[in-house]
Amino acid sequence: MADEMTPDADTAVAELPPENATEKLEQSVEINDAGPCRKHIKVTVARKAIDQRFNEKFTELVRAEQSPINGFRPGKAPRKVIERRFRSSVEEQVRNEVLMASLEQLATDHKISPLSPPDLDPSKLEIPNDDSPFVYEFDVEVRPEFDLPDYKGIKLRRPTKTFTADDIAKEQRRLLEPAGELIIKPGDSPEVAIDDYIEADVVINDGEKDLNTVNDARMKVEDTLALTDGLAENFGKELAGAKVGDERSVMIKLAENAVEAHKGKTITAKFKVKSIKVMKLPELTPELLREFGVRNEDQFQELIAAMMARRLEYAQRQSFRRQILEQLVDTAKWELPNDLLIRQARQTLSRRVMEMRSAGMADPEIMGRMQVIQQNSIGSTAVALREHFVLQKIAELEKIEIEESDIDEEIDRIADRTGENRRKVRARMEKEEMIEALATEILERRALDVVLDNAVYEDVELKSEDEENGISTVSAEAAPATSDETTPA
Repeated sequence: MADEMTPDADTAVAELPPENATEKLEQSVEINDAGPCRKHIKVTVARKAIDQRFNEKFTELVRAEQSPINGFRPGKAPRKVIERRFRSSVEEQVRNEVLMASLEQLATDHKISPLSPPDLDPSKLEIPNDDSPFVYEFDVEVRPEFDLPDYKGIKLRRPTKTFTADDIAKEQRRLLEPAGELIIKPGDSPEVAIDDYIEADVVINDGEKDLNTVNDARMKVEDTLALTDGLAENFGKELAGAKVGDERSVMIKLAENAVEAHKGKTITAKFKVKSIKVMKLPELTPELLREFGVRNEDQFQELIAAMMARRLEYAQRQSFRRQILEQLVDTAKWELPNDLLIRQARQTLSRRVMEMRSAGMADPEIMGRMQVIQQNSIGSTAVALREHFVLQKIAELEKIEIEESDIDEEIDRIADRTGENRRKVRARMEKEEMIEALATEILERRALDVVLDNAVYEDVELKSEDEENGISTVSAEAAPATSDETTPA
């Protein structure tokens, strides 16, 4: 990821400085705080560099093989005429060249780490017609400045887990469900349980006010149900034991992306169960085993063990990240402005997706977890950004850099884990604009590895309440906007 202070490519196209323009610009720079993670920069470029470039441009026009002015032979057009005729276009070229050189010198001479292109529109800048210097100023978002305490030898609690037969069966079910078949749950009067699938009519209200009705909603019964604008965190418990025809009340906490009138509220949804189904898992035929890249059931069990180990490693690394941030909390209390968090939310979500894909999670599970994160995007982005800044600082100190070959190797690993073609994986990631997120995830992972390789560990049992709950999703809003309400941007 480049940290060069260069103009946004969409707002300016500047020529490279002439090959002989190797001299540093004579410029003065004033840098002042303009708020959290924000600097105001004022640059004054001495007139010498500007006049030099004007002279070079006009000299080129005078000596051009084809005269720029009709009626004059090459090299014979009066310089004053050329200067008057081409002043505007030459001034634009000089301005862009000087600005580009000035910004590059600014990045080299001053310790500035921008998070986004500077708030600078070159087309609105003007070079004075007299002997005055060229002055420009702008605001830019920057990484917070902080010093890291010693991160080598840090003490960490390492969650461990002894996998039970139930854990193994659950992971096997997770792998086989996509190839299964939904059937009516057997029994005279079946009851809803975790991992069942239900169809229900849902009526959602806030006290006396009806907010939405969703008929024939289909969903898997997990611990948590994620709607597009809210979470039912006790969904599995509140539906457990219900029979066809029963109605159960479920509490839904509306998220920050809900309409303004309802965000943050806890409302009630009544689920009337219309059908209960279970997933009939497929038989482990040779054909199905081949789809998983294995030849027999023993190898399939080895695959399950590897998947579970990868999930545990993911849980451990998430725990380590939280602990490292907690131990560096005195240096990580920087205020992060709300507009920065909003702009960084998408990149943060992309990095989270890359972490989960690297851990071998399937897309449906990733989708559910992302829906939960999105509902508190500001809070989750703030935590993720603090983690990112700390790990990026470590990467700088350890001189960790990411090359194109590192990205290629990671794409190969993702393709191996998902069973997809490597080119298809890269094409999808490029389409979703996730290559940069992948590079950042690799950088953070390697920085974290430096800390972990030098840490002192205390093994602690991973408690069931500390494990992430299962999440199911339904494409419905709990509180859709009405004609007099608007959803937040």
